[in-house]
Amino acid sequence: MHRFRLASWAPVIVLVLLCAVIAVINPNFLSFGNFVRIAQAAMIPLVLGLGATFIILMGSIDLSVEGILTLSAVILSLLVLNGANGNDLGLLAIPLVLLVGAGVGFINGAVHVKLKVPSFMTTLGTWFIGVGVANALLGGTAVRINDKLVRALAISRDPLVGLPWGVWIAIFCFFVALVIQNYTRLGRYIYALGGGEDLAGLSGIRASRVRIMAFTLAGVFYAVGGILAAAQLGLGNSQIGLGRLFTTITAVVVGGTSLAGGSGSVQQTLVGVLVVVVLSNGMVLMGIPPSVQIGVQGLMIIAAVALSMDRKLVRIVK
Repeated sequence: MHRFRLASWAPVIVLVLLCAVIAVINPNFLSFGNFVRIAQAAMIPLVLGLGATFIILMGSIDLSVEGILTLSAVILSLLVLNGANGNDLGLLAIPLVLLVGAGVGFINGAVHVKLKVPSFMTTLGTWFIGVGVANALLGGTAVRINDKLVRALAISRDPLVGLPWGVWIAIFCFFVALVIQNYTRLGRYIYALGGGEDLAGLSGIRASRVRIMAFTLAGVFYAVGGILAAAQLGLGNSQIGLGRLFTTITAVVVGGTSLAGGSGSVQQTLVGVLVVVVLSNGMVLMGIPPSVQIGVQGLMIIAAVALSMDRKLVRIVK
């Protein structure tokens, strides 16, 4: 029991130690400007990680992060004022993009549940389909976003604190996820499925409905990530989601959410995102080459899983 409590606090301890070590090596880490850079770097991984957390809590996996994000970013860029067509829906395009994300998430859940295709394979296919459709819509080119309001979502700052509006959007998404997790039936049922789907079924929980709803919800979060990515870069292209899946899964796992399901939370994902972003930021400040940074992140994933796993409950590792 003592080890379990220590493991649950390990990500927070790691985050505090990371901040202390980096601050000693380079005091610029503690500057307000650097805090803003960390917040801006964390906003998209946090939104994506929130969606992935709900799926992993069920004991499933979602690899469609990059596909849904890319498709959402491209559709947004084609609907707002841009350099490729005459569309100019402005912020009205955002609800449509969220519906696209929800729709793809729904397809993920429906195929997984109704056709009994493992979530790994279902979402792997959706990943490539999403990127393929986005590439077909653009014809292999990139579309520049000329809508100032859309660009402002990620780059303009609020007048009081000085954080980009995209950071506040990510914080809002976090509190939405927190409410869903702690105060809704869906949140409780997601934990129940992760703890044991057979027992959940005996309790009257309709597992198929919960899974479809969870994948649909995750799709919405990934679409928000696509909106922020397009707004931040000022364009939409088929490569905009490249590398996002690795960062998303890393953050969720480092935060302590169990890949076996039933254990974890969106709060832990927030800590995991901060650990990943602070580590990346610190390595840049310390002048560590990018190739080495990727290796360090890989080691961090293995260490996080090793620390969070209760080996007494796992007799066979597949």
